[in-house]
Amino acid sequence: WLSQTYSLFVLSVIMISFGHVENTLNLLQLQNDIDKLKADFNSSHSDVADGGPIFTDRLSSWTERNEKRIILSQIISMYLKMLENTDRSKAHVRNISEELHTLKESLSDGSKKIEDLKDLTKLQMSDLKVQRKAVNELFSVLQKLGDTSSSHKRKRSQFQRAVQ
Repeated sequence: WLSQTYSLFVLSVIMISFGHVENTLNLLQLQNDIDKLKADFNSSHSDVADGGPIFTDRLSSWTERNEKRIILSQIISMYLKMLENTDRSKAHVRNISEELHTLKESLSDGSKKIEDLKDLTKLQMSDLKVQRKAVNELFSVLQKLGDTSSSHKRKRSQFQRAVQ
């Protein structure tokens, strides 16, 4: 029961932080649908506890709102992929899928950022042409890094002055 309350709380925080409360979403209905999905997947099976959680632990290191949008976008995509292979004739599966699709649309900028990260991992850094391009962009990249770190320092020093 406590984990159900906790998951309802987490879901409501996610929904509120991404502005989906106005969708007149009935969180209790969604919790009921999730409980039915848990039964479909027999999620009370003893092996569920093996190795710890697969998503919730990863969320703790993503602290900024924009960062969370990136990781949540990817997690929601994974849930949608999982639900593609479930019985769509069940109302609770359709309800959960619809809500996840709505959330996914609101996180579309996060999806684009995930694709950017995936594309970066595909770069052939051993390719001479890629190396040339990278070297040409190095100063600009370092400038952008300097811009972001100096803005953090500025915010920190402004905060420190405000506290004193």
